[in-house]
Amino acid sequence: MRGLGTIINAGAIIAGGLLGLAGGHFLKKSMQDTLMKATGVCVMFIGIGGAIEEMMTVSGQSLVSGSTMMMIGSMVIGSLIGEILNIEFRIEQFGEWLKARTGNSQDPAFVDAFVTASLTVCIGAMAVVGAIQDGLSGDYSVLAVKAVLDLIIVLVMTSFLGKGCIFSAIPVALFQGVITLAARLVEPLMTEQALGNLSLIGSLLIFCVGVNLIWEKKLKVANMLPAILVAVVWAFVLK
Repeated sequence: MRGLGTIINAGAIIAGGLLGLAGGHFLKKSMQDTLMKATGVCVMFIGIGGAIEEMMTVSGQSLVSGSTMMMIGSMVIGSLIGEILNIEFRIEQFGEWLKARTGNSQDPAFVDAFVTASLTVCIGAMAVVGAIQDGLSGDYSVLAVKAVLDLIIVLVMTSFLGKGCIFSAIPVALFQGVITLAARLVEPLMTEQALGNLSLIGSLLIFCVGVNLIWEKKLKVANMLPAILVAVVWAFVLK
């Protein structure tokens, strides 16, 4: 069944969020703060690991870095586009709408929790590659693995950020669902170079999410999202 991977992924996020919400009631404020910082460090290193994997190659007995110009160009151009479109504000507006519609108007952390969790579970090559495989052949193995990872991440995030994290299942379902439906159109664009670029920039954005978890939202990560599209285009225009 095509699309099953996204259903599993969204369900895992909801399950993780509910478990985290239940567990969060038993944590003191100081524990929640420490847990948030610890999660931030982990998310940062997930991003660092992914970026290094794409940037560094072995040449003889040494490591050689690459993709520097692509990284700088994609982040600068993408961030400029994101600022012009003000993506962060629009996502926050959607979060405010969800907050009112779901009866959480009294929760001051709802929107921040929703935006932070959504960015963490939506960004990355696994979401794109897994959704394409699911759409083309019904193979949801990659999304199943992602579902387990997202369950753990959202469980931890919900325990200190709150119930807004649970609703990150909505953008995941929409994002991966659209890619699954358009898999045959997207597949030719996902060359090895394009996927490598996407993975590198996605990892950088994941690192930025970790920075926000530790230092309380210093970066407008959502406004950097167009950098992923620029990185894919870069693979075809500037090889």
